Order: sequence, then structure tokens, then C-alpha cells
Amino acid sequence: MASNYRDRIATVDESGGRVWVYPKFINGVFLKRRQVVSYLLIAFLFAGPWIRIGSEPLLQLDVIHRKFVILGQVFWPQDSFLFALSMVTAVVLIIVFTVVFGRLFCGWVCPQTVFLEFIFRPIERLIEGDRNARIRLDKGPWNAEKIRKKALKWVIYFGISFAIGNTFLAYIIGRDELIRIQTDPPGEHIGGLLALLGFTAVFFFVFARLREQVCTTICPYGRLQGVLVDRDTVNVTYDYVRGEPRGHRKRNASEEELAKQGDCVDCGLCVQVCPTGIDIRNGVQLECVHCTACIDACDSIMEQLAMPGGLIRYASENSIAEKKPFALTGRAKAYIGVLVALTLVLLGLIFFRSSIEMNVYRTSGTLYEVDDQGVISNLYRFTLLNKSHDTLHVQLAPDDARFSLELVGSTDLVVPAAEMVEGVFFLRTPLDGLSEDRAKFRIVLRDDDRVIASTKTEFPGPIPGMKH
Repeated sequence: MASNYRDRIATVDESGGRVWVYPKFINGVFLKRRQVVSYLLIAFLFAGPWIRIGSEPLLQLDVIHRKFVILGQVFWPQDSFLFALSMVTAVVLIIVFTVVFGRLFCGWVCPQTVFLEFIFRPIERLIEGDRNARIRLDKGPWNAEKIRKKALKWVIYFGISFAIGNTFLAYIIGRDELIRIQTDPPGEHIGGLLALLGFTAVFFFVFARLREQVCTTICPYGRLQGVLVDRDTVNVTYDYVRGEPRGHRKRNASEEELAKQGDCVDCGLCVQVCPTGIDIRNGVQLECVHCTACIDACDSIMEQLAMPGGLIRYASENSIAEKKPFALTGRAKAYIGVLVALTLVLLGLIFFRSSIEMNVYRTSGTLYEVDDQGVISNLYRFTLLNKSHDTLHVQLAPDDARFSLELVGSTDLVVPAAEMVEGVFFLRTPLDGLSEDRAKFRIVLRDDDRVIASTKTEFPGPIPGMKH
């Protein structure tokens, strides 16, 4: 086992330069499983903006209009406490998952890994060949063959990046707005066009050049893993008890010589297939993204040698060193308990969330008025936010019979689905019926005869007994 493998990451040499990684393709059981998961995720990602739940998209993060749609449910700035609680719950989920399973998310679900390993690298292998062919091509001169292959690869990369950029932009501005940007003359949507090209450039740069550097130096999850994993965390792990001492097997070795040797034949295939360039036999490393390529590679060698697989496998340090079976630790159980509690609270708040939110406040800079008939009035503003998928026909009214309400500009109050309506109304009451200088009561919102929302308000007036 190398003694200095933690001194620097595998993709940086001693002078600080980048070591380009040329992972070898390896087929195997885990690759086939990851292919199924990844292509389903890719299909879902591209289909997402076109899926509707009711009248709303499956997912939309409209930062410009401060409107988030998650699973067809609309969330507004007034629901920021739900967003904050969701973020806390997501962080706890990441902690729980990492404590128990390490960076399993990175190798199986992360968009960076999914796109790179199952779209961009397969195209690269198709055009430039496998590991050795790519190394020769990059080291060779810029001749016609190299220019043709690189140009073809980059053109395809740009096209795919453009498609991904369109999809991600659709999750922000919505599919209808994206279609307008795509079909209208470019001059009518300069901002949208620049955003689209910006997304495309970022994705092209990430998958054409940055690649594993995103996982090893940019993404904070790799650093977070270092403080969360312990000896009971399940990682992609090399069984050093079984594998050491490693070494090539002699064809005519005696049983006594074989007994002194570990199962690892030091073929180096596990290093050649690694997309981050590490040697898994050195132990758990932050660069490892749990892609399982080393498991498939090692199992293929073990099969050729008629030896049992699993020399590299999903396992914890304790399960290898002490032969302990997998079990949840007290720390993991505590995290799970916190996660369950947060999830139940979040689901309860979402489930019991009101379908409409009402805010009423007196118009700033105005005073009460008393007319010739002795009727006192105050001017109010209101906002109604419809969080449902249905258009609502509602009525505003005070719950105190002394007061009457008059809408300004309209007698019908219609709130479209997932929209906000603002308006103004007067509250009036006879002056002789006002027994306090600040009457307190509620404004209720009715849908037919059903009260669907209410809010407290005050009605300022003259001090009782004061001549006006």
C-alpha cells in the first residue's frame, strides 16, 4: 500500500499540473445496473419540463418571479419557512445517507457522474477508442486524423450541452417561455438567448475539460464525506485481509507459495478503470465516487483465475478488519430519528397548508375620514395568493356587524389558480357606534359560504368622547 497517497489528489502531479485521466472501459454487473438507473434518470430529466401535474409543471424554480413548483405544488416567498425546513431536511438526509453508505449518491445518482459516464465518455470512446487509443491520440501530433476526431467529438459535445442547457433553463423559466425564446426572432429575447448560451458553455466546459475535477476539487460533498464516514460506513472497499500480500501469480507455483500470497494479483486494472485515477487498494479516499468500476474490473480478473469475487466490494472497515456484519450505529440511528421527525413535520406543514393566503393592511400615509352623515371610513390594501390549481371566486367581509366593506373598482373578486391578486377596499362604520379608538376584528375570506382564510386588522378612529 502506498504511504503517500493522501499527500495529494491523484489527478495532480508533484509540480501542481493536472494528470489527465483515461479510464478504461469495463463491463460488468454493476455497470449494467448503473446504466439502467442512469438512463432512467436522464429520460426523466429531459421529460421533466413537459410533465404537468394539474396545470402546473412537475418542477420549476422560477427565481425571477419568486415562484417554485415542486411536484405540481406552488410555493411562494410566503412559504419560505417551508423552503428553509426542506433544505434542513435535505442536509440531514445527505448526512444520514453518507454516514451509512458513503458517497453512493455520487456514483449512482449525481448528474455530473450520470452525464459524464453514460453520455460524454461513451461518445469519446466511440470516436477516439478505448484507453490506450486515446492516450496515443493525445500524445500524437495534430494531424488530419486527430483534428477530425477532436472536432467531431467537440461538435457532438456542444450539441448535447445545448440540449442540457435548454432543459435546465426550462426548469427555471418554464417550457412555454423557453419555446418562445427558441421560436421568436433572437432580437426579442436577448436575455434568454444569452442565458441559454451561458448554460451551454458551462456544461460544455464541465464535461469536455473539468470532468472529475468537479468531484475532487469543486464539489463540497467530497470534503464533507471526510468528516462523516467512520469505520462502520459502507464504502467501495478493498479487502486487504484477503488480498495482501499482493503479487503476480507464478504459473507453476506450489500450494505452499500460493498460501503465502494474497488474492490480489496486482494487475492494476482497478486503477486503469477508475474515473478519478485513484488506487482503491490504498484505502478510502475523498476522490472515490463509488462508481463500482473497480468492483467490476476485479471481479472479472477473479473469474478468469477461478477465484471468488468480492475482493473489492461494498463493505465497511470493521466488516473487513474484524469480520463484523453490517449494523446501524448509534450515531446513524440518531440521525435517522432526526430525519424522520423533520420529514413528518415538513409533510404535515405541506399537507395542512392553506390553499389561499390573505394579507390586509391599512394604506400607508392615510388617515380615517368622517363624512357629513357621521360615517367614519378607513382605506385598506389587500393581497390574495391562490396556492391551488383552481380559480377561486371569493368575497371579503368583516366579522364585526358594525362595519361594512366596499371594494374599489370591482364588485367581483376572482383569484386565478397559482396567481396573486391585489386590491383596495374601504371599511366604514357609524361614528356613534365606535366605542374605542382602535377597534380590533377580523377580515374573513369566503368561497360561497365557506370561510377559507381570515386575518386580524384594526380600525383606527377618534378617541371616544372627543368632538370631531
